[in-house]
Amino acid sequence: MRILHLSDTHNHHHLLHNLPAADIIVHSGDLSMAGTGGEVDDFVKWFAQLDYPHKIFIAGNHDDCLCGKNREIIQRFLPSNCHYLCYSGVEINGIKFWGVPFFMLDDVEGRFPQIVAQIPPDTDVLISHRPPYGILDTIGNIYGCPDLLLAVQRTSPRYHLFGHIHAAYGIKEKGETTFVNAALANDHYELVREPVCFNF
Repeated sequence: MRILHLSDTHNHHHLLHNLPAADIIVHSGDLSMAGTGGEVDDFVKWFAQLDYPHKIFIAGNHDDCLCGKNREIIQRFLPSNCHYLCYSGVEINGIKFWGVPFFMLDDVEGRFPQIVAQIPPDTDVLISHRPPYGILDTIGNIYGCPDLLLAVQRTSPRYHLFGHIHAAYGIKEKGETTFVNAALANDHYELVREPVCFNF
């Protein structure tokens, strides 16, 4: 299976042309800039019509309008091959994906450790918006999440896909997991990088 991963497009998705062929396209959050319903709706309409057999997206910290929304209701408005993951998973051709959004309210209210504790141990591809602590998360300071690092150590997914820290774009293998930060935007929110494509 060929997987195409992108993140942090911040309303500039319409600038993406001639995307590589893949079986599954994954967007790991920050679809929008201001997090309005209109912005997210515009992204979802674009994403849903892309010519990929399967599509997955999660919310990032910029996508505030999705916080607290019922995932199952959102899913009803999507094509059957397009999946919005929010503390939830989907299995596609035997590959098990699990999505963890980044809503600030989860941190403020202290829910995040319980959220990542729900990641199934048989997860093949973990999708989060922010990175785990110490892995593709550094721009002077370390911005990754310790709870995500513990979750990865517990579940050992083959891939952990994320973005959030724009300047830390890249791929790193550690232990049994390949980590991919596919943030396309630079710190000025300009799309300057390419999506990452890999074979599962």
